[in-house]
Amino acid sequence: MSDYKHTLNLPETDFPMRGMLPKKEPARVAQWKEMDLYHRLREERQGRELFVLHDGPPYANGSIHIGHAVNKILKDIIVKSKNLAGFDAPYVPGWDCHGLPIEHKVETTHGKHLEPGKARELCREYAAEQIHGQLADFVRLGVIGDWDKPYRSMDYANEAGEIRALAEMVEAGYVFKGLKPVNWCFDCGSALAEAEVEYQDKKSDAIDVAFPVEDADRLAAAFGLDRLSKPAAIVIWTTTPWTIPANQALNVHPEFTYALVDTGERLLVLAEELVESCLERFGLEGEIIATATGERLDGLEFQHPFYDRLSPVYLADYVEVEVGSTGIVHSAPAYGVDDFVTCRAHGMEFDEIESPVQGNGVYVDDLPFFGGQMIWKANLQIVAKLDEVSALMAHQTITHSYMHCWRHKTPVIYRATAQWFVGMDLEGRDGKTLRERALAGIEATTFTPAWGQARLHSMIANRPDWCISRQRNWGVPIPFFLHKATGELHPRTVALMEMAAQLVEQEGIDAWFRLDPAELLGEEAADYDKVTDTLDVWFDSGTTHRHVLRGSHPHGHESGPRADLYLEGSDQHRGWFHSSLLTGCAIDGHPPYRGLLTHGFTVDAHGRKMSKSVGNVVAPQEVMDKLGADILRLWVASTDYGGEMAVSDEILKRTADVYRRIRNTSRFLLANLNGFEPDRDAVPFNEMLALDQWVVDRAAQLQARIETAYEEYRFLDVYQQVHGFCARELGGFYLDVIKDRQYTTQADSVARRSAQTALYQVVEALVRWVAPILSFTAEEIYENIPGKRGDSVLLAKYFTGLETLADDAAMGRDFWEQVLEVKQAVNKCLEDARNAKAIKGSLAAEVTLYVDDALQATLAKLGDELRFVMLTSEVRLAPLAEGKGAEATELEGLKVAVAESPNNKCERCWHHRPEVGTHSEHPDLCGRCIGNLPDGPGETRHYA
Repeated sequence: MSDYKHTLNLPETDFPMRGMLPKKEPARVAQWKEMDLYHRLREERQGRELFVLHDGPPYANGSIHIGHAVNKILKDIIVKSKNLAGFDAPYVPGWDCHGLPIEHKVETTHGKHLEPGKARELCREYAAEQIHGQLADFVRLGVIGDWDKPYRSMDYANEAGEIRALAEMVEAGYVFKGLKPVNWCFDCGSALAEAEVEYQDKKSDAIDVAFPVEDADRLAAAFGLDRLSKPAAIVIWTTTPWTIPANQALNVHPEFTYALVDTGERLLVLAEELVESCLERFGLEGEIIATATGERLDGLEFQHPFYDRLSPVYLADYVEVEVGSTGIVHSAPAYGVDDFVTCRAHGMEFDEIESPVQGNGVYVDDLPFFGGQMIWKANLQIVAKLDEVSALMAHQTITHSYMHCWRHKTPVIYRATAQWFVGMDLEGRDGKTLRERALAGIEATTFTPAWGQARLHSMIANRPDWCISRQRNWGVPIPFFLHKATGELHPRTVALMEMAAQLVEQEGIDAWFRLDPAELLGEEAADYDKVTDTLDVWFDSGTTHRHVLRGSHPHGHESGPRADLYLEGSDQHRGWFHSSLLTGCAIDGHPPYRGLLTHGFTVDAHGRKMSKSVGNVVAPQEVMDKLGADILRLWVASTDYGGEMAVSDEILKRTADVYRRIRNTSRFLLANLNGFEPDRDAVPFNEMLALDQWVVDRAAQLQARIETAYEEYRFLDVYQQVHGFCARELGGFYLDVIKDRQYTTQADSVARRSAQTALYQVVEALVRWVAPILSFTAEEIYENIPGKRGDSVLLAKYFTGLETLADDAAMGRDFWEQVLEVKQAVNKCLEDARNAKAIKGSLAAEVTLYVDDALQATLAKLGDELRFVMLTSEVRLAPLAEGKGAEATELEGLKVAVAESPNNKCERCWHHRPEVGTHSEHPDLCGRCIGNLPDGPGETRHYA
């Protein structure tokens, strides 16, 4: 038996089957850095249409987690896909550096009583260290950006830019000072933004408290009675006993009906529909002797339970009749937003508001009965005091959802303090309120997913004024001077802020804190106090559009402070999206973004939140070390980011299986390009075999869909389209069919070069499709494609060499789709025969296809080449009516009969043909293979 292996065109490539990603990826990262890939890309795209994704700065504290990885990978996929499409798409990463978590970390490490300047110095050093670690992990993920020059909110220029942003908002009329209840954390010692508050269950003391009536005759008249026969009181219900010392009013709803209930010893005022439940809770019996609407109770006064002052009744629409309540709300204006608004609306002055709770949660020392006590510990003492004065009607412990600090996980309160606010309903210079501007901006913004628009709209429509001041060291200062006598801002505030910004630009925020006011105010300094408050950290990140995107900034663009896209997690509707919207609309009149993309949070395979205590955390560093960054990137692309994103070791293992499918498909394409030089060997599209034309056409159609999917941020579609193409059209059909032609026809034959041309064009397209997602692997594929290469696939644009079939092609799209369906049906029958031991393999089989007239007309077009498509040694077509004993298929109009071929096997192509053994010179070969030997006349293929 002769060895004909040397006459075959066997596949050969340097592209290995195993990716070995953990080992190879770091070297690729180093290569990208050495070639300065990011700036090369910027140079090559210069002058093209600009696409700007503005990076929402992660906080410079701690190692990155899986959520960070998701966020950065999504951004990187978008930026790379835009560059692939020919846009100039820069990516400037950023970091949020100021704020309490860093200051708290420094205090924990070095102590709480550091000199402020030293504390700021240590905070700056700590933030820089954290950025260094996070940056290394982001780069390892394959994210391409300006890593040498990221923006950091603590850079002097950005700190100065933030002050200038505030100055523009002051000048526009949106900033004011006011006493209002704000979210206050005792552990932070500062006000909190809305986004810094989360809700958790809390146990609280729920109490019903009686407030004795001051003028019994007025109360009788309100209920239509001549007089009261016994003492009377109005009853409130609250879960915050600690606010009772600050009570200054009572609220009823003007339209609710209130009852005067005789309980024996005294009369009680309660909402009529709650009388029964209240009496049961109080352990009393009683009867209603009169009713009145809440409106008739307006202005009545009741005595505070244990202080010598009166609490008037104010009408308020926010009062609700809830099970467990009394229908009357106790009002402590210092500790409730609605309470504050109602009391102010009824003429209460700022200096009249009782505010006994200090910033650390301790009552002022001179508060009668409870001075110097922490409010949470004082709760039970207040309850005892109420019981002592016969004002306690009921007391129980309940568990309810309550505000907590998202950092310390401790309860927070509303606390009225003098703070700086951005007014939502103040009119700017154009006569529009900030709320109006923001709501209009939301309507003009594209949201992905679309539900984000309604969510952000609701938040803006209902949000209170924005408290932007904090009482901390590590933050950008609010550089104001207040007149000591009037409390008014200096009349040259905006100009003084620019002077402060210039100082900060040179020396950082310490320049303001160590500033002697006389340096800017001269002789006026004696009349003014320097404000030492710092800006809310959300103001830091929310103004980055102002000093990072503008043309004057090193990373700025002529398009101005408006990005095409902001992309963050869904929590940023109340965070960065929110603060950026308000500052953008206040400064420029419109949002700083044209589109918002929101992704969900990561959970485990069971939908549980990631938790170290549960042990279900997936660390991106471990995934990269074990599987490689490309597996993590593929998982991100394969997951619907619009909702929760499930990840686990098992899920990543399945992702790795898909990766191998794509890699092995790419390897087959490359290996069969052995000896192919595109400039020399490529066959024109109209001269290619019909099957090769079809696969190129399929690639062209797919590329159009992929381009649209990338454009619309549908990365799951890209993943599914690419995987489906590799598994169905390529792996399940085309690549199997062409193996015979690739291996057995003469090396330089049209039949082989046609297939190689198709393979070349498909892999040139495929490598670009996957480059935004599988960036490391795409580089490796790209380097192994024959022909002229650029330095990186990430510098390339979509492949433009794909052509499409004409609509009237004899073997068009519908033809090959029908052939593919027939092949799938035949494959199943061959598999059944193999399992039944009727045949050893498909090439050892002959099949008869019993077909209806339509399939007969289709399949007959392929002639003898139908056997190459079906991967059998012989195919016969017969009328469907003759196939009574044949195996039925799911395809209508087709039955299949499989039989073992009686012929000998050709040792070169493995087909079983009747002429094998009849040629004396090559007894082991079929006639076709003899002709395909190097000195033979070759074989002509027309279709497959």
